[in-house]
Amino acid sequence: MSTSPDNLVYMANQIGTFFKSQRPETVVPGIADHIKKFWDPRMLKSIYAHVDAGGAGLEPQVLEALRSLKAKAA
Repeated sequence: MSTSPDNLVYMANQIGTFFKSQRPETVVPGIADHIKKFWDPRMLKSIYAHVDAGGAGLEPQVLEALRSLKAKAA
């Protein structure tokens, strides 16, 4: 699995697109839970670095989910 920021941003936004059809209060937690369960540590390290650099290209709810996931991991 590629850990390039462009690929990870695309994948994270795809997850976000899926969860947009869910109840609003479950979107951000759903995105975070999915990424936590299915992304390996290298992917997480790379996307967290991208988030720290501003998170360019990430949808707002995806960015929020990643920030909350990163905060819980710290």
